[in-house]
Amino acid sequence: MALDELADHYSPGQEVDAEVEVLIVGGGPVGLTARALLDRWGVSTLLVEKRRELSPFPRSRLLNVRSMEIYRQLGLAATITDRAFAPEYGRIRFRDTLYDRDFASAGMVGINAQIPESPVIGALTSQDRLEPTLLGAADALVRFGDELTDLVEETESVVALLVDHESGAQTRVRARYVLAADGANSTVRQRLGIDTTGPGALGSFTTVVFDADLDRWSAQQPAGVYATAHGSFLPLYPEGGWAWLVPTPEDAALADWPDLVSRALGSADVRVDVLRVQHWVVNAFVVERFRHSRILLAGDAAHAIPPAGGLGMNVGLADVHNLCWKLAGVLHGWAGPGLLETYEPERQPIAHQNLRQAVANAQIMVQAQNRRREQLQNSEAAPAQIEVPWSDRYFAQLGLVLGITYHSDAVLTNGSAPPELSDTDTDYVPTAEPGHRMPHLWLKDTHSTLDALGEWFTLLTPDPAHWEQQAAARWPLHIETLASEHADLWGLGPHGALLIRPDGHIAARWPDRPPSDATLRDALITITNPGHS
Repeated sequence: MALDELADHYSPGQEVDAEVEVLIVGGGPVGLTARALLDRWGVSTLLVEKRRELSPFPRSRLLNVRSMEIYRQLGLAATITDRAFAPEYGRIRFRDTLYDRDFASAGMVGINAQIPESPVIGALTSQDRLEPTLLGAADALVRFGDELTDLVEETESVVALLVDHESGAQTRVRARYVLAADGANSTVRQRLGIDTTGPGALGSFTTVVFDADLDRWSAQQPAGVYATAHGSFLPLYPEGGWAWLVPTPEDAALADWPDLVSRALGSADVRVDVLRVQHWVVNAFVVERFRHSRILLAGDAAHAIPPAGGLGMNVGLADVHNLCWKLAGVLHGWAGPGLLETYEPERQPIAHQNLRQAVANAQIMVQAQNRRREQLQNSEAAPAQIEVPWSDRYFAQLGLVLGITYHSDAVLTNGSAPPELSDTDTDYVPTAEPGHRMPHLWLKDTHSTLDALGEWFTLLTPDPAHWEQQAAARWPLHIETLASEHADLWGLGPHGALLIRPDGHIAARWPDRPPSDATLRDALITITNPGHS
């Protein structure tokens, strides 16, 4: 039933059971991260998840450096890292079977070792290990087992109908805004009638979670993924546990999963204890609209990215990092509603870029496996090593992770648009141009430029006294001193400045002395009230 049809069954202004500023639909990593971000901003939220508990399946596993920068800001990075695999697991290995030697491999850049472009290292950690950490990052109410079934818009709010799966009890919640992070089969998106573009469903897969002693084939050559001709094997936790990822067989309901896993391993003397089996569909799409009035889509609800390269969850985390400060600004009154109109033009192009990269990553994996198949068909000596140029591209996508550029009215470019990110760019070149992520530099031994950012705008300048005269109490703003040697790196003169948004992207840049005493105030008005300055 569409929203206009639901309106016939609902009277605006009727009594509700609860009121919050933001209703978050979906309790996966994206929804839970949005809850933590909004909690830091002092925004009241309710998160509803139709499952009775957090996901028991590993699902998404890779947190890139940009996502870990977000978690560093939330004070969660150290905990996540402690529970994750060691960096040497940040690698994919290609083998004929798990017990063979590699015929190709590739490091996960930013996961397998620290990179100079970020203060953090990415993490390889299973989603069921990540979610409890995110759940504990805020005290806001969470209701498991409650499914959103209806939505109706009012002039200043949205009313959602929630149904408890166990008791059947219904609850009406009024929210100023709804943030839908309820997955690729999003109920909210379907209620809104928002279409998608892209290939759609690419295939059905099965994840088999099992226990087995596979150390003799993996301990000396650790990896996050072992891709074989019989499916991919993934270590799940530092202390043990495995998953087998394979296209779903036609007779899945009758499958003898322990026998199938043993045969895929290529060794009958390994005891396999199957714990859980999950069937799922690989989707590939981006929604045509990220927003419908007071309802905003994020994560897989807005874009389904195939898993090759570990991009999907990270794109969703960047969605809510972009969105939550804007919601907070509108709800707290220091930004106009027009600021939310910048969410789609900033995030939708990034979703399309990541979708294309994920498809390219999948093609690279197939290329490596096809070349190996040709070697075997030609009876070449095993284990032959494939010498191909793909390994410096697969997972080497820092240009897409750290180099994304936002183009919207919430970025002041002084008439010159930042360069577009090419779909083939894998390198990241730090720049302090508006629209880009603020580059990382160590200001002190353990203090990064990114550590100056938070639930506020940040002005970095060699001359804070001059700019403090322009500060206005209306906006959350911190002014930080920038050493002259760092200012020189970014082409700033002795009175220049960078204005950085709460999501870490540069909003404005002044190479030297501001043109007027109202420069900073005018910039903040323009950025936080697009179209109404």
